[in-house]
Amino acid sequence: MVNPKATTTTRRGRDVLLRALGSSVELKVAYTRHRGHGTELAHDAAAHGVDLVVTLGGDGTVNEVVNGLMPAGDSAATRPALAVVPGGSTNVFARALGLPKDSTEGTGVILEALREKRYRAVSLGRADERYFTFCAGLGLDAEVVRRVEYARRQGNTSNPLLYLRSVFSPYFLGTDRKNPPVTMECPGEPAEDGISMVIVQNTAPWTYLGDRAVNPCPQASFDSGLDLLALRGLKLPSTLRTARQVLSRRPDPRGRRVLRRHDLAGFTLSADRPMAFQLDGEYLGEREKVQFMAVPLALRVVC
Repeated sequence: MVNPKATTTTRRGRDVLLRALGSSVELKVAYTRHRGHGTELAHDAAAHGVDLVVTLGGDGTVNEVVNGLMPAGDSAATRPALAVVPGGSTNVFARALGLPKDSTEGTGVILEALREKRYRAVSLGRADERYFTFCAGLGLDAEVVRRVEYARRQGNTSNPLLYLRSVFSPYFLGTDRKNPPVTMECPGEPAEDGISMVIVQNTAPWTYLGDRAVNPCPQASFDSGLDLLALRGLKLPSTLRTARQVLSRRPDPRGRRVLRRHDLAGFTLSADRPMAFQLDGEYLGEREKVQFMAVPLALRVVC
């Protein structure tokens, strides 16, 4: 499954990688043509009984393919396996699996893993009916993703500076920081209200700034449930303090306005007004309610 618009590969480079993969497995190449096409192609591939789906693209391509594979069986053993060749600007999922961020090196690791029959079962997250591999966000986090996507459509290069620039405008101009709208409900716990933004992680890291991992929830893992970091209000001093903690080399964000949860099986976020929403770094519009759940050992990946 190839995204021809993948940001860090060229047509010639993709051809070289595909020939290398085709030398080890029987390969049928399909190109994504529009948003959501990866889901359709993966669903068709599973319906035709393929054993392995390989993606060449970024985290958005991976997310679409995963959502096409998940309905194909009732366990990881009955679904096609997934191999991820990193081809996007950040490649969080591939790097969280321990793969190199370079597509050529990543292909080499995958070919070696295929020869050695090296697979790993990973858990996924689910937000309503859509699966995600590494993160979700409601509020400011998702608003930043929306602005980055818009900037990229205007021809801007995706890089750490673009993400940092995209934080300032929504924080100072686009967010009602005085009236936190979100409530979190978790089975067996009192509801938590007065929340301004929420980051959900299925693994660590949450993202990368260049080569530096960013870890709001450093305990998050493919081998456990979902982790969550929420901020009660977005006052500048406490927000800057939390940002410093998250960006430190030993992240451990805490404070009166910080809410953290580890290894959750499920929870619900509801808001009294529409909030920006993202999954795996893809902006999905605005939501007023999202139900999250962890899906243990959902998919086999080659790594």
